[in-house]
Amino acid sequence: MLRRTLATLIAAGLVMSSIAHADLVLPSISQNAKVSQTVGVTELSITYSRPGVKSRTIWGELVPYDQPWRTGANASTMFTTTDDIMVAGQKLPAGTYALVTIPTKSDWTVVFSKQKDLAATSNYDPKQDALRVTAKATPAESQEWMRLSFENLTPTTTDLTLRWEKLAVAVPIQVEVNEKVLANARKEIAAAKADDWRTSYRAANWAFENNVALPEAKGWLDKSLAISKAHANQNLQARWLMKDGKKAEAIAAAKKAVEAGKAATPPADVTATEKLIADWSAAKP
Repeated sequence: MLRRTLATLIAAGLVMSSIAHADLVLPSISQNAKVSQTVGVTELSITYSRPGVKSRTIWGELVPYDQPWRTGANASTMFTTTDDIMVAGQKLPAGTYALVTIPTKSDWTVVFSKQKDLAATSNYDPKQDALRVTAKATPAESQEWMRLSFENLTPTTTDLTLRWEKLAVAVPIQVEVNEKVLANARKEIAAAKADDWRTSYRAANWAFENNVALPEAKGWLDKSLAISKAHANQNLQARWLMKDGKKAEAIAAAKKAVEAGKAATPPADVTATEKLIADWSAAKP
């Protein structure tokens, strides 16, 4: 009986020790990071681990030249795009990819790999490359912890940029915005409820501001106005008329927009529209 009791206690102790060990979380030397960026309506993200320089020689030694590198520490660096994009002028389909680089003293090869079982780069298989592009390595300010980020943002472009030690490598990314937004606008307008004036107004306003598909967008604005004459859509109508050179009609539409805004519950802020009326009225023919 004593032996059984001792055995039971020892087994229980081992189990508790195992549980306690499993719950222990220790910091990683190269800490994990995730960066995301929306460009247009496309979501880009990258997950990686950040090694430090730590007084080591990085390029050509810690990271050998002319050999595949997982572009980070601990595990494969993963890049995700929710839509098809252009990377350095070449198409990359929507999806998640392992980011592999091949550093040299000048131009780097940047690889987006479909390989899901990539362990470091010891089993890297070039046959599973989805895309290969070339990027130039340039001198940069000192960066202790490797950093991947989306830089030089515009409404349709960004650079996926690696910075580490005194080096930077930027890969240009371009997304399609207009056609995707137009397709979504057409879909949502078609599905909108009979009393929904806002969806067609918002689509028309976006098109007006971006000078895209204006004849079609004018139809969206007319549809919105036919449902309800609110401050927002009448303000857009006024600006559209002014853009078409119809000053008197634009001022009249803007005044109606102000009236609608003041009568709304709660009242709309009509300050900007009133300023438009004043500016247009003061402008010489």
